[in-house]
Amino acid sequence: MAGRYESNPFDEEEVNPFSNPGRVPPAANSRLMPLPPEPADFYNDRNGVTIDIPLDNIKDTKTKEKELRAKEAELKKREQDIKRREDAATRAGIVIEDKNWPPFFPIIHHDIANEIPIHLQRMQYFAFCSFLGLAACLFWNFIAVTTAWIKGDGVKIWFLAIIYFITGVPGAYVLWYRPLYNAMRTDSALKFGWFFIFYALHLGFVLFSTVAPPIIFEGRSLTGILPAIDLFTEHILVGVFYFLGFSLFCLESLISIWVIQQVYMYFRGSGKAAELKSEAARGAIRAGAAM
Repeated sequence: MAGRYESNPFDEEEVNPFSNPGRVPPAANSRLMPLPPEPADFYNDRNGVTIDIPLDNIKDTKTKEKELRAKEAELKKREQDIKRREDAATRAGIVIEDKNWPPFFPIIHHDIANEIPIHLQRMQYFAFCSFLGLAACLFWNFIAVTTAWIKGDGVKIWFLAIIYFITGVPGAYVLWYRPLYNAMRTDSALKFGWFFIFYALHLGFVLFSTVAPPIIFEGRSLTGILPAIDLFTEHILVGVFYFLGFSLFCLESLISIWVIQQVYMYFRGSGKAAELKSEAARGAIRAGAAM
């Protein structure tokens, strides 16, 4: 029976380490083998690939940085010089005007809202409409005269129409519109006087063009009422073009009359007329003393 109850070889043997001090448990004799040392580039994603950074690239980068710093310093110096000149011009009373009109191709400085006093802006806007109206009249005059030339009225009237346009528009700006703009801005009596002289010539021209009497090449170089009636009987299309030009000149004449009336009323009411007379008298005295 003893053989039937032999010990199970798979049963774990209970070992009491304190039962026999001289006996060391089997687990104590076992030693863990140390792991091999890890390579220095174990955590390197490139697995030992050496990255070479050329020194020439570093030198080029430093050179470019120096060049950029030099350019930045030069730009700052130029800005300081420009600002210093602008300040000096402002102290000397010199107004630096930036070209801002027309917006798509600025060729002149024009800023009524910020440079003209509020109570004078309405007159200045109407004067500006008068200037633009003259440009429109002369441009349409060129178109109408071109149609008359094509219908056989001669090339001379066409050349005159070109001369009216290329001299009339810039001439009006220089001779009377810009003086009025400066007079409104600076309240100068002398500039008002300059405006009145040349605006009277402008008014005379547009009134003459509205009628266009047969003085110069039968008046057909201008789209007035007389050549319009004459051409309407010959060529209806050309006559219609001339009648449109006559309407534009009529409108321009009305605007011009209103502008010169309003500016003259302000000129008289503000005392600029007396100031202009005194300046003219002083000028005459200086001229007589110089002689």
